[in-house]
Amino acid sequence: MLAAIWWAWAAYAWLTNEVDGERRGVRLAIVGAMIAMLLASLAIPGAFEQDALLFALAYLGVRVMHVVLFAAGTEHVDVRVAAAALAPTAVLAPALLIVASGFDGVAQTLIWIAALAVDYIGGALRGIGGWRLSPGHFAERHGLIVIIALGESIVAIGVGAEGIALHAGELAAAALGVIVSAALWWIYFDPALDRVEEALEHAAPGRERNVMARDAFSFLHLPLVAGIVLLALGVKKTLGHVDKQLDDIAAVALCGGVALYLACDVAFRARCLGTADGRRLLAAGVCALAVLPALVLPALAALAIVAAIGAALVAAESFAPRGTT
Repeated sequence: MLAAIWWAWAAYAWLTNEVDGERRGVRLAIVGAMIAMLLASLAIPGAFEQDALLFALAYLGVRVMHVVLFAAGTEHVDVRVAAAALAPTAVLAPALLIVASGFDGVAQTLIWIAALAVDYIGGALRGIGGWRLSPGHFAERHGLIVIIALGESIVAIGVGAEGIALHAGELAAAALGVIVSAALWWIYFDPALDRVEEALEHAAPGRERNVMARDAFSFLHLPLVAGIVLLALGVKKTLGHVDKQLDDIAAVALCGGVALYLACDVAFRARCLGTADGRRLLAAGVCALAVLPALVLPALAALAIVAAIGAALVAAESFAPRGTT
């Protein structure tokens, strides 16, 4: 589900570099896309059950409106040609989700995988030289999504605390959850992020710049955001069981989510800058190994370990000489 929603959002992130928002047709199409996306979001809880068809039809509307916006919102010939290349996957992938709504279980899952493969493999293979990319705008849009996701991880703390008695352990878990989210925010929004934007700016306009942006942001930011989602799940489960062991899924989500986030953060910067941050890779590895104690220790202790790793990484980067890794 996250992969499908992400791909739709990523498509619109590219769109807003191109279209003229002053045009009446563009504004009407954007409102139509907003309505379709709202309907899709309302259907998400039942998207694999009773609302599967509603989600698929609304999602198709979102994707079709994206192509319409490109056609109506720009006079640039190369962009129109590039937009026309979007149409087959923009229709086929949602159409497969409509088919999937008639199935359940393994068959439904396999059709969903096929639909996502159409989008992501098509996005990797399709030529994207015709797009005109604004590096500052593009990087800013993805940074805002990271902020929103981290903010939702804080919201998850409140959801996890709902209906439970708040004692010292629960309050400590809430504070530790904020520390982890704050550490991830601190790590992402560092001076190297400006160098990523500069690298995009200095890349040759057209295919070179667009492929770099696609790889670093459209592709690698998906698992990065997924790491935040997994962390939120782990923190939520911790709030309800501070003195008990986490189950396997919650333990992997808590520790593995942060590990995934850090690894993808390193990967997307390496794609643009050509260098890998050794400290962050080490922290990612330590977080992944922390799954083992998280399976046997109380949930509060597991969260404390993850918070300590994040805080130690922030401290190491804050006090290290500038430019070291």
